[in-house]
Amino acid sequence: MKDQQLLRYSRHILLNEIGIEGQQHLLEAKVLIIGLGGLGSPAALYLAASGVGQLTLCDHDTVDMSNLQRQIIHRTSTVNQLKVTSAQAVLHDVNPEVECIALAVRADATQLLELVAKADVVLDCSDNFATRYAVNHACLVQRKPLVSGAAIQFDGQVAVFDFRRADAPCYNCLFPEDSQAAELRCATTGVFAPLVGFIGTLQAGEALKLLIGIDRGLSGKLLTINALDMNIMRSTLSKDPACCACGSLIL
Repeated sequence: MKDQQLLRYSRHILLNEIGIEGQQHLLEAKVLIIGLGGLGSPAALYLAASGVGQLTLCDHDTVDMSNLQRQIIHRTSTVNQLKVTSAQAVLHDVNPEVECIALAVRADATQLLELVAKADVVLDCSDNFATRYAVNHACLVQRKPLVSGAAIQFDGQVAVFDFRRADAPCYNCLFPEDSQAAELRCATTGVFAPLVGFIGTLQAGEALKLLIGIDRGLSGKLLTINALDMNIMRSTLSKDPACCACGSLIL
């Protein structure tokens, strides 16, 4: 590790749980972030600032004025630009040592399998069920840890599915694809700006711990928060043996 890196990451290195060895793991790590909106913005900023070696940013959308209320990685000057391009510029300014790969695509199943295969950890910062199920499937197939986040109105959640473990539940265990759960969208129902910052930051924190090898965290857990009354709850998730994605019926 270079002298400048020792200085930049000194506050991490001082932590017994991280140290020089843990920081070196981060410098060599590759993270895939799906979605550069409200959740992906703070997640990407903290991962870059923490020195994750390579960030692959995947989002097909462009920056809209209505995004700026909560998507803190974007700027007024980048309205109408691709989100991945806007984010890439900011992340380079935060930490030019980090390699940021910008993919302005809505990745299909085949692309997701290829992207996930190259990553050490995947962050699902998307805003729709279809993408969440597709990312879950790709991570399950490739046995890569998945950090999933969601936020709408005043309610948010974070879950970690560590598919390196055979007993790990998956996103489909939590929200079965055939359950016909109502899908709420920020564009029609609104979202409290600081909530997405909190959830995205938690996603970054869980990703960093997975990369360093810290076992304590949300693996196999679901953390939910209501930002209106500040109710926070952590629940243990169980693998569903009948799950159509990861259950024993298809193994």
